[in-house]
Amino acid sequence: MKTTQNRYLSLDVLRGLTLFLMIIVNTPGSWSTIYKPFEHASWHGFTLTDLVFPTFLFVVGNAMSFSFKKFEQFDNSAFLKKVLRRTFLIFLIGFLLYWFPFFKDGSLKPISETRIFGVLQRIALCYCFASLIVYYLKSKGAFLMSVVLLIGYQLVLCFFGDYTMEGNAVVKLDLWLVGSNHMYQGEGIPFDPEGALSTFPAIVNVLGGYFAGLFLQKIGKTYEAVAKLALVGCVLIFIALTWDMSFPVNKKLWTSSYVLLTVGIDLIVLALLVYVIEIWQKTKWTYFFEVLGKNPLFIYILSGVFATLLYTFPIGDSSAYGWIAQHLFMSWMGSYLGSFMFALVFTMILWLIAYFMDKKKIYVKV
Repeated sequence: MKTTQNRYLSLDVLRGLTLFLMIIVNTPGSWSTIYKPFEHASWHGFTLTDLVFPTFLFVVGNAMSFSFKKFEQFDNSAFLKKVLRRTFLIFLIGFLLYWFPFFKDGSLKPISETRIFGVLQRIALCYCFASLIVYYLKSKGAFLMSVVLLIGYQLVLCFFGDYTMEGNAVVKLDLWLVGSNHMYQGEGIPFDPEGALSTFPAIVNVLGGYFAGLFLQKIGKTYEAVAKLALVGCVLIFIALTWDMSFPVNKKLWTSSYVLLTVGIDLIVLALLVYVIEIWQKTKWTYFFEVLGKNPLFIYILSGVFATLLYTFPIGDSSAYGWIAQHLFMSWMGSYLGSFMFALVFTMILWLIAYFMDKKKIYVKV
């Protein structure tokens, strides 16, 4: 099969669309005035926003399905060097983003109070483990490992705690492993939604994307591919909703039912994109998302740095972030619409940077 046939615009669009939603979700004008679809479920349950992060992992798996053709030619040491280097760099960048801007009140911010796990850290670890699984166990072994991870995760949570925020095995392990000062504090208690234990089922989101990418390369841009992707997606959603009755869908715990639900939805979305873009050839709208999808990691990091700087610099009694959101948007648009429009404008500024980079053929990769 020729290289040009292996390129899927739909995968690039899915990556850009996911990043677009991710930035909007992460930067509302005010966290107290957010439209319901842009809020995470408070505990058990599911919203549109709960689909964004697992979809990012799914598209990491899509990219792996292409890059592994090159990795298969590496010897063991070269492969490990490549994967572990990339894992370390992404994890380190994620850690530094939480430590940034490094200084507070004229002195260095203590590392002892810096969050260790987080979004980029989870991406790094899931990429690492998924790569190792695929490289050493191959496709059949990766499928079996996915089953083991999902069932094993439920057993661990069942036998070593409950499904509450205070009593689950995820928080217990993180408290022992890194301590409360290194955990996310936004839930009212130390609890990390990207903690160590809940990273293991998230690996399956990457493997799901990997299998979807392999399937598309094998079957091609056909009606059969669209139908089978959608069918498998529906089956996974059915299993997830059935499993939800005993192991609730929960993004913050990253439950196994949540994994199957999100992979199922991603497969249906991907099938729709393949139909519209690859088969129906409706591509006039796609470049908007392609732009973001060509520099996803860099633009995501830039969004975090940009937001942090706005929070750091004061204007009056507020931060620059809060002042701009309130006075330029929410004061005349209303709390909810203004909060959303702030996030949209913030995202569009980053889109313009991505657009400039694409025009200059600047692509930052780790």
